[in-house]
This record gives sequence, structure tokens and C-alpha cells, in this order.
Amino acid sequence: MKPTKSFPLTKTEQRKYVMPANEDYEILQKVKKLEKLKLTKEEKILVWLIKTQLEPKWRKYLLQTLNKLFKKYQKK
Repeated sequence: MKPTKSFPLTKTEQRKYVMPANEDYEILQKVKKLEKLKLTKEEKILVWLIKTQLEPKWRKYLLQTLNKLFKKYQKK
């Protein structure tokens, strides 16, 4: 079943993201709006991580982020 809510994706977005549900389009649309705002460093990281969840290999980014956190706190 094709999503009912959609908007035109760039060619890069079409190749990069899996968009099987309406929620995926809603997420990407909100991420794109947020990327245009002056966000804090932490907010930018959060938006980036959310955006990566639209990619087929999204687990890779979660693991990278978790590994950074572990590395930071294992030193203490």
C-alpha cells in the first residue's frame, strides 16, 4: 500500500530513505523544517539521529551514537 500523505522527494532522498508509511513523510518534512532553524548542537544531533531512522540501515547510526556515549562514560 502506497502512503497517502506524501510530498515530492529529491532524487537523493528517493535513493537514501525508505518511505513506506505516512509517518515517514511527516518525519522527513518536520526534520527538513527543523534543519533550517538555529538549533543547539544537541538538538542538531537529535534531528540528525531521527533523520537516519528513515534509512534502510538505521541501526548503524544508533550503534554509533550508543558507542560514543559508552566511550564517554567508560573513561570516568
